[in-house]
Amino acid sequence: MVEKPQVKSWQEMRAWQIGLLERATGESLPVWTDRIRARAAGSEAELREWLERQGVRGYAQMLLVHETFGYPDFLLKGADELIDGQYADRPALRPVLDAVLLRAAELPVVTVQARKTFVALVGPQRTFARVRPTTRGRVDVGLRLPGEEPGGRLAVAKGFGDEMALRVALQEAGEVDEEFAAILRRAYDANL
Repeated sequence: MVEKPQVKSWQEMRAWQIGLLERATGESLPVWTDRIRARAAGSEAELREWLERQGVRGYAQMLLVHETFGYPDFLLKGADELIDGQYADRPALRPVLDAVLLRAAELPVVTVQARKTFVALVGPQRTFARVRPTTRGRVDVGLRLPGEEPGGRLAVAKGFGDEMALRVALQEAGEVDEEFAAILRRAYDANL
């Protein structure tokens, strides 16, 4: 029996972001925060511009912005709190998420990351799916499936970002079947 995977929150990703910063720049978080304090960044936009000129981008930049200006409330919550918040007004859909997470656990290497409005399924290279309660009666699984077109259970996705152009709509846990598992596996494999 496959066990539901551990879900990570953003705060658990801080150590990964610190490592990324150190690998990208060769400098530690304390060195960077001292530099930022010394230059007295006036605004978040100014800090982002300065960091960009220093070659600090993406998650490493986000880490330094949060360390300087504070973390948003949702980043301070644990994974369970974030997911509970997503399904608070639609508890009947929580079993759908749980079933999707069980299917994700069948894949070789998957990290599950809870965000404020969705749960990301991340393979060894990048995010291949996002699970989001879209309405009170439906969970959408946005999929990164390059080159695939809508058809069958795959529909056009809106609001998942350009890279996730397709989705599977799920209304009950029973729809997380073998066909869904095969689609999820295709998305996983396409992003290795």
